Amino acid sequence: MIRLAIGLTLLGLLAIAAVVAPMVGDALGHDAFTPDLFARFEPPSATHPLGTDDLGRDILLRLLYGARVSLAVGLAAALAATTIGTAAGVFAAWRGGIADALVMRLADFMLALPALPLLVLLAAADPSRIGLPARGEAAGDVMRIVVILALFGWVGVARLARAAALATLSRDHVRAARALGATETRILRRHVLPALLPPVAVATALACAGAILAESTLSFLGLGISPPAPSWGNMLANAQELVFSAPWAAVWPGLAIMATVAGCTLVADGLRRR
Repeated sequence: MIRLAIGLTLLGLLAIAAVVAPMVGDALGHDAFTPDLFARFEPPSATHPLGTDDLGRDILLRLLYGARVSLAVGLAAALAATTIGTAAGVFAAWRGGIADALVMRLADFMLALPALPLLVLLAAADPSRIGLPARGEAAGDVMRIVVILALFGWVGVARLARAAALATLSRDHVRAARALGATETRILRRHVLPALLPPVAVATALACAGAILAESTLSFLGLGISPPAPSWGNMLANAQELVFSAPWAAVWPGLAIMATVAGCTLVADGLRRR
């Protein structure tokens, strides 16, 4: 319970900080997107609590706006991957036979693929060629990354959901429900899906942490969220040559990523123990 409470507290504070970002900007009198070349590399002060970056933008504000991107990508990608994986795993366990074999062989094929090179390749593709928003638009970048991460993130959840569904379908109370004339839909709704909730909840929390790390990696490589929209990954990319001259520009985004991933991991561990 302690780990779960700490993890939820961390994530809750980050979510609140992301929501109040505009109010913080009004209170400080700064804009997270407008460069101020006369304020470049200012150290932490009362005017800029966490200092400024290479374009004179307030790092605190950009961290808060970056939290919106990271939390949105992590939550959306985790929910999408969990939904797809749970549906695929339950379908494989429920139908069995050829359907089970096809779903599991597809999962094995996806697991065999090198994930990071393929993520980089897909992220570098031009989405405007297939009618999606072009790279550089914040909403389009978030949607593109969520789709890519969900495409590769469903496999583990599917295998987990299939195993839990098979174990539940083989139990005596499910056989008794079938003998009493319960429909397959009722069995899935009343017996199988509730049994999947604990492992799937843990998998969702871990998937959220993985999605945030993946988004930060892609943004660091210049293939994720495009500037001037702030992302912890592209903030790190901009600060990689400033580690010694302006260390605050690199330290704070790294700490934000670490705190968010730690919060998701603590939530997953707390749910598993509970």
